[in-house]
Amino acid sequence: MNVEEFSLDTHGRRVVDITDRVAAFASSSGGDGLLHVFAPHATAGLALMETGSGSEEDLEELLQRLLPRDDRYAHRHGSVGHGGDHLLPILVSPSLVLSVQSGRVSLGTWQRIVLVDPNHENDTRRVRLSFLSG
Repeated sequence: MNVEEFSLDTHGRRVVDITDRVAAFASSSGGDGLLHVFAPHATAGLALMETGSGSEEDLEELLQRLLPRDDRYAHRHGSVGHGGDHLLPILVSPSLVLSVQSGRVSLGTWQRIVLVDPNHENDTRRVRLSFLSG
């Protein structure tokens, strides 16, 4: 199994496109298999979505409606509303499994791989990529 981990800065961005980094890793495999993308965080997740058309802002607005930054949460450490950040992985999974064919990630025409990070208290995120050839 081929494994790589990278860090990224999400300061000021709640939705970060990581498609190119993931595609480069898949390309280095040169073959067919499964690619596991994992964000080892309690307040971040990964998703497939269209980007560049306003969808990122729409997602941020949706998360604000679903997980408002107020004091309603029993989970109360950190800033006001941080308890909602801990509910994000229930809605946006911390992992994806993607098919790779001939070193290319199999994505739909408009699909991009994004890290979703509503947590304003931690701007450094890690993403682990694991390729299993097959």
